[in-house]
Amino acid sequence: MTDGHDTACADYGVTRRNLLKSAGLIGMAGVSTAMFGDVLTSTAYGATGGNILVVLSLRGGADGMSMMVPHAEAAYHQKRPNIALKKDALLAPDSTFGLHPSFEPLEGLWNSGRMAAIHAVGLPTPNRSHFEAMELVEDADPGSSERIGWLNRVIGCFTSNDIFDGIQVGETVMPTSLIGPEPSFATTDFASLSAPWADHAELGPRMRSALSSMYRDAGTVIGRAGQDAIALDKRAGTIAAQEKKGPQNGAAYPPHSSLGTALASSAALIRSGVGVRAIAVDFGGWDNHVDISWRVGNQIEQMSTCISAFLTDLGTHASRVTIVTLSEFGRRLDQNGAAGLDHGYGNAVFAFGAGVKGGYYANWPTLGTGKDNVTELSVTTDYRSVLAEILQARFPEVGIGTVFPGLTRTTLGFMQG
Repeated sequence: MTDGHDTACADYGVTRRNLLKSAGLIGMAGVSTAMFGDVLTSTAYGATGGNILVVLSLRGGADGMSMMVPHAEAAYHQKRPNIALKKDALLAPDSTFGLHPSFEPLEGLWNSGRMAAIHAVGLPTPNRSHFEAMELVEDADPGSSERIGWLNRVIGCFTSNDIFDGIQVGETVMPTSLIGPEPSFATTDFASLSAPWADHAELGPRMRSALSSMYRDAGTVIGRAGQDAIALDKRAGTIAAQEKKGPQNGAAYPPHSSLGTALASSAALIRSGVGVRAIAVDFGGWDNHVDISWRVGNQIEQMSTCISAFLTDLGTHASRVTIVTLSEFGRRLDQNGAAGLDHGYGNAVFAFGAGVKGGYYANWPTLGTGKDNVTELSVTTDYRSVLAEILQARFPEVGIGTVFPGLTRTTLGFMQG
């Protein structure tokens, strides 16, 4: 995996880790967490058989204008003399936009109308600090002093009463979008949740029977804890069995990819039917102040190949899964002296899979009217409106006003029920 840290800002690498470590002390509702190299996943559980949201965070400030290229804008070519892409190099160009050619692994998804590209999206006001912008995006509650993430508020709208609602797997780290008031506990992996001698033909059943008898009284604290442990044991075996099968339906994840490993594990988790409702995946390496052309191409290709494999791996379960990308901010229009791009404002968001009505979407401001003149892309769509549109279409039980307090929504029409 290309992590891009050699060209990244100091506050991206350091404060991101510090933020996660401090967050791990708070606990969250309905979440398990795991690390795959530099890729972090967190999972929320609920009723089985429901729709599933996958939030793919492009950590480091991805350049939306390299991904969803505004090829018709003269300022784009003028300000990026060495790194701009021409229309004839792009995938699926229309009169204004085109996709970076490294999206080729997802060209079939685009052609089938299951991939949407949305531009000029971002925070209501600019913030170019990785540390602060990530927290603002993931809290999604401007002005509030409560450190509760928007996905945690989504989880609060589900009623599952399940022990898996409060479990962390791997390191005790999580994105702030999932931080909230509910308690949780940590484990290093799913296998460690199994009862002693779980795989032994004779001892396993005897041990489970003994535990069930010992902790049969759910009216006591110890009894409840014991029954929760038994429930975990049952789920752990189901998940592990799916993981052992490996990728399904001919899915091929790229080798040596932390993102691929994380999504393969997530696909197995979904196929196991344990009741996953939301998965947050961190994919870093987008803070490209140097040589952005080949770096961003590599990142897009890896992401696209992994998403394609993930949707293939899911099989029929793909009809329940919607993927959305988020990044804390975009990059400036002007290339810098190192053929890279510094921190900016407006950005592009992508949605894939179930319920998505494909194509380009934007309340496009043009590049000549940005907040910092022609050096910036304005934000005309609050990123919370994008998320709210997905939630309304795929999770009607979720209260949008609860998840995004005070939001005045803009509807773009990229989702269907």
